[in-house]
Order: sequence, then structure tokens, then C-alpha cells
Amino acid sequence: MIILASRDYPDVDELRSRVGVANPRISLATLYRTLRLLAESGLIERHTFRGGPARYRPVGDEHKDHLIDVTNDRVVEFRSGMIERLQSEIAAMLGYRLTGHKLELYGEPVRAPERHRAPIGARRTRLST
Repeated sequence: MIILASRDYPDVDELRSRVGVANPRISLATLYRTLRLLAESGLIERHTFRGGPARYRPVGDEHKDHLIDVTNDRVVEFRSGMIERLQSEIAAMLGYRLTGHKLELYGEPVRAPERHRAPIGARRTRLST
């Protein structure tokens, strides 16, 4: 299935274009219904960045946070043990046990030394518009 092989964050229009190559007769209703079922079954995640259209991504092995480049809508996935610990500590200080979270950072590139580039394992993905 095309969405399960996707490494970016396509929206419905982009997915329809990709699916249309293999099956040009697929309806938009069928695509929406299939995406809903895949999300409900836990195979894909639905994301909305900056109030834009819903975008979809296969569920990975571990949780990832996102940094969205506001100059080109590129998504950089990352994981930070420090952020994960801090969120749990804050929840505990407030008397809660954290059951989930969503972290989206928005920024623009800054010329920086090589050591400040995206960490190893961070994946850059351009959002289709």
C-alpha cells in the first residue's frame, strides 16, 4: 500500500496522485475511508501542522517530535531523551502521569557550525503543498 511505504507526510491530494498511477479510478471517498480505517487500526498517524491539511505517515517503532521549517514546510523528525524526561517531570510536578504528548517546533534555518546541524537520525521531509 502506497501510504505504508511513504517516508514523507503526504496530504490527501498527494496520496490521490500517487494512488492514481496504479489505479486512476479510485475515488476520493474511498481514499478518505481507507485513511480513516488505517488510522483507527494504528497503522498510520494523522498530523496537522500549522492548521494546514491533514497529512499522513506510517506509525514507526518509537515516538518522534517534529520541527517544521517555516520557510519551506520541511519536517524534521527528532527524538530527545532530555525533552521526554522533562515532560514527564513537569507532569509529575503537577500531579499527573503523562500518557502522551505532541510536540511541534517551528523555526527557520540559521547558518550554524557543523556541530549544530540536524542530529544523526533526524529525518527531513518536505510537505507537499
